[in-house]
Amino acid sequence: MNSKQLMNHAADNIRLLAVSMVEKAKSGHPGGAMGGADFINVLFSEFLVYDPDQPTWAGRDRFYLDPGHMSPMLYSALALQGKFSIDELKSFRQWDSVCPGHPERDIERGIENTSGPLGQGHTFAVGAAIAEKFLEARLGSTMMQHKIYAYISDGGVQEEISQGAGRIAGLLKLNNIIMFYDSNEIQLSTECDVVMKEDTAKKYQSWGWNVMEISGNDPDAIRAALVLAQKETERPTLIIGHTTMAKGALKDDGSSYEHNVKTHGAPLGGDAYTNTVKHLGGDINDPFVIFDDVKELYAKRNTELREIVKARHAEEEAWRKQKPELAAKMDDWFSGNAPKVDWSALVQKRDGATRAASAACLGVLSEQVDNMVVSSADLCNSDKTDGFLKHTHNLQADDFSGAFFQAGVAELSMACICIGMYLHGGVIPACGTFFVFSDYMKPAVRMAALMRVPIKFIWTHDAFRVGEDGPTHEPVEQEAQIRLMEKLKNHKGEDSVRVFRPADVDEATVCWKMAMENMSTPTALIFSRQNITSLPEGNNYEEARKGAYIVEGSDTDFDVILVASGSEVSTLVAGTELLRKDGIKVRVVSVPSEGLFRNQSKEYQESILPVGSKIFGLTAGLPVNLQGLVGANGMVYGLESFGFSAPYKVLDEKLGFNAQNVYNQVKNFLSK
Repeated sequence: MNSKQLMNHAADNIRLLAVSMVEKAKSGHPGGAMGGADFINVLFSEFLVYDPDQPTWAGRDRFYLDPGHMSPMLYSALALQGKFSIDELKSFRQWDSVCPGHPERDIERGIENTSGPLGQGHTFAVGAAIAEKFLEARLGSTMMQHKIYAYISDGGVQEEISQGAGRIAGLLKLNNIIMFYDSNEIQLSTECDVVMKEDTAKKYQSWGWNVMEISGNDPDAIRAALVLAQKETERPTLIIGHTTMAKGALKDDGSSYEHNVKTHGAPLGGDAYTNTVKHLGGDINDPFVIFDDVKELYAKRNTELREIVKARHAEEEAWRKQKPELAAKMDDWFSGNAPKVDWSALVQKRDGATRAASAACLGVLSEQVDNMVVSSADLCNSDKTDGFLKHTHNLQADDFSGAFFQAGVAELSMACICIGMYLHGGVIPACGTFFVFSDYMKPAVRMAALMRVPIKFIWTHDAFRVGEDGPTHEPVEQEAQIRLMEKLKNHKGEDSVRVFRPADVDEATVCWKMAMENMSTPTALIFSRQNITSLPEGNNYEEARKGAYIVEGSDTDFDVILVASGSEVSTLVAGTELLRKDGIKVRVVSVPSEGLFRNQSKEYQESILPVGSKIFGLTAGLPVNLQGLVGANGMVYGLESFGFSAPYKVLDEKLGFNAQNVYNQVKNFLSK
């Protein structure tokens, strides 16, 4: 056991580096990082198990930082491990820095995840804990015996998503997760008692958690709590650490600056920073230092870890020799490569709903992709994700052999938990709900896009044709929202998200194939509730891989091009019959993915939608969905208002989504 004096000195070193990073950047949050330094120091120097020489080792413990604004604390602790240099710390929040802030995932440097939106980070950790249990049920405890550590703040407890994370972790008895709650009672603009009076301990106890309350700045108390938490066999553990915001900070006049709202979200500045550096044992002329005894502390820990993981690797090697087939599976699962799926036996029933086609695809995946988990927010029999249950069952406490995660009515929690499963490694997650409820999930979709998490979002009931359910369940603006994200590139110039809205059941199969092949970005799959007339016989559905392709009409001779995605494509096809009776030559184009289409060569794009052509678009959402495809001289018929409640066939008639109105609109368009 390390001396308390040494542990306090090491924590002060983390405080010194963190406050100096913020000061140099002239941006950031010093207070929380300073208050949490004691916990992060005890965890990293005594408890966290990782391989100093093989950072991506699958058996490592994982640490998820929920309040990403406290990333200076994490960078500083990792610098003590040798994962970051002093010069790199000095580049905090600067252009092209390896210390950019949040959200972040850099396993080589020891960062499993730092969350930006509060609440999401520890929900990711719950997902990682589920993934570990899921994999243990398939691979055994030799390969899966690690812990998931999470760090949450007052703000994270307040975010509604924490309710979903807490409920689900308790329900599933995730004893492999240990969460530290940095309870400093200070947030960005107020003290916490202005906004919360609840008994957090009792709340988590009611969800089935093991709860301890300690002084979060006392290394002995932190150590004792972690020892007990590691022994817990039935429950997730919450350690409520009562900490001091900006511990060690001094004001301009040398008085304590601790427990002050102003230290939460801004550099200390001026004499306050100077006094704080001196108080923490630093040199104001060279504050970015690692103390010699702290270097020795972490070097000693790395030596200990090498012995620990040497024994673990020996156990794992013996397991691999005994179970070579499982070992090969595990390597494949953790490779990040797309799974191999044989789709040849799948035959879709024509003229069906694309949600039913999705269910058939999920049935194939449930049989062939052993490391896939599918979830639904209490809608599996309606969003048809229950197709995945064809060859599996619900995962639950004490039985993680199932692969279907029933999340309950908690769309955002579900999405973040699924993201966390992927962040853990070894698991391919998918989750479903109605398309209109994608609104609840937008923060998670955005985070998945930023972190390049290849989660599959399954959204059904794709348009106003939800019908009798009423306007609240009828998506109108939702496709425009996800299509806007489809147009964004990430910081590496890659697509941020792939969006597919298939025109019929067979196009849905191709879209699912592409979703499973895409292991670099999230995929959104948008399916219909109602039956859709299949596209004309002989259609080459593999052309859907190009994002847009001709499904009806001439390659060369046409008067007008009709463009749509999803259900509306078959409506256009029906409309062409009326137009052709008037001698109008028509080409119909299905665009399941504008993003993929825009990635094709200019020559291909021009061959499908030649510049200068008369182009008419039909969308069950906002006209902007297709505006970029039809061009300035084109026309889009879409919705200009929220939906109306009626059976979907009545809505099609009243809102003009039928062959006759296609004829009327195109004739009028061509006459201008």
